Amino acid sequence: MDHIAAIKSFVDKNRGLILKTERYVWEHPETGYREWATNEYMKKAFQDLGYRLTEAGDIPGFYADLDTGRPGPTVCILGELDSLLCSTHPEANNETGAVHACGHNAQCATLIGVAAAFKEPGALDGMCGKIRLMAVPAEELLEIGYREELRKKGTIRYLGGKVEFVSRGYFKDVDISMMIHTSTGEQGYHFGIPKGSNGCIVKNIDYIGVASHAGGAPHRGINALYAANAGIQAVNSLRETFQDEDHIRFHPIITEGGQAVNAIPHLVKIESYVRGASIEAIKSANERVNRALAASAAAFGANVHLGDRPGYFPLNNDENLRRIAKEMMEQVVPSDKVSLNDGWSTGCTDMGDISAIMPAIHPYAAGAVGIGHGNNYYIDDPELACVNPAKALCLMAYKLLEGEGAAAKKVIAEAAPVFKTQDEFLAFIDKLMLDVDAVTYCEDGTVSIQYKNKE
Repeated sequence: MDHIAAIKSFVDKNRGLILKTERYVWEHPETGYREWATNEYMKKAFQDLGYRLTEAGDIPGFYADLDTGRPGPTVCILGELDSLLCSTHPEANNETGAVHACGHNAQCATLIGVAAAFKEPGALDGMCGKIRLMAVPAEELLEIGYREELRKKGTIRYLGGKVEFVSRGYFKDVDISMMIHTSTGEQGYHFGIPKGSNGCIVKNIDYIGVASHAGGAPHRGINALYAANAGIQAVNSLRETFQDEDHIRFHPIITEGGQAVNAIPHLVKIESYVRGASIEAIKSANERVNRALAASAAAFGANVHLGDRPGYFPLNNDENLRRIAKEMMEQVVPSDKVSLNDGWSTGCTDMGDISAIMPAIHPYAAGAVGIGHGNNYYIDDPELACVNPAKALCLMAYKLLEGEGAAAKKVIAEAAPVFKTQDEFLAFIDKLMLDVDAVTYCEDGTVSIQYKNKE
């Protein structure tokens, strides 16, 4: 048996553990930075396999290293712990509304499958370097207010799990990173390898007015809800100015819209993203969005606090890794079931942050049904969603680290990440942060607005 066949057999040998993990994580959904039960399950599974873990500790997540005993590059394989919120899903948690309508339960199962396969005798034969297996929290950018509280407490520095792990130094020794995300495979493929996806800035937008009696003295109040509605409409009126190729998205939700129907709302809270295909497009669109939000507050005599946070960098899948992924995926499924395409997703992932600092890849595997992030999303075929991705990731790691690691070294040498160092990347995204009360009312009757950081 050649080593590729052997690796696939090692995954098949652990199929029961893979499927058990998928079911457990599905049945215990938890949102970002709250994934403690999932974290404990994954920790125990790794420890039972004989791994020593480096744990994040104050937040969920950990990593473990496999050393081949021969010098070479380090390849990181990731799986995401968190769920979404979709209270109308039939299997959502009754108390929290959490559900894995994103397929991260399949990623956890895949990661366990990779971990188990590489612990089989002979699995690392003929390979060099290290494999880092990483369980990361908080990929879905939701509950922004809660995460901002964690940031203010100093528990986290960033809202997303992978960039938080970067800031903690967990990627310092990593040369290449990869993972596989679940999808519905609507085009008939089992594996899809697109070019990339949007990035985003995360926004907390607080409109501040003056409360008064809504029936008896509305003229004495300043209606924060009306100001917020005007701000949203102002941004909507900008949409035709966004260039198609920039894939700009702005999709606000109001999380607090008033406290009593007979009181003029004095505080309205909005969460949103500004998404785009490049960091330049995101920054440009975000400035225009902020200007519209601020001017709308000024029109009502209100104020608005703009709280921008770095979301996720646009994902650019490394071209050499895309070709290696296709080659190895064709060892798992027929070649006509692997799609290497020029597709671009307008969703976001913090794998984009990783692609900004090293060669990385984030393909998709079929096996789900329904609408992603919707109330009819399920893992329908765990073989496609969990087992096959485990085989593909194992084979990709083998291809990269085979012999003296020539394939990995080629990827590293020819990669052109946006930032030369991880510290340079963190310094850049820190500059995307904005905290400002955007409207200033001057004594002479003039009004000024600030919608971006001063140079």
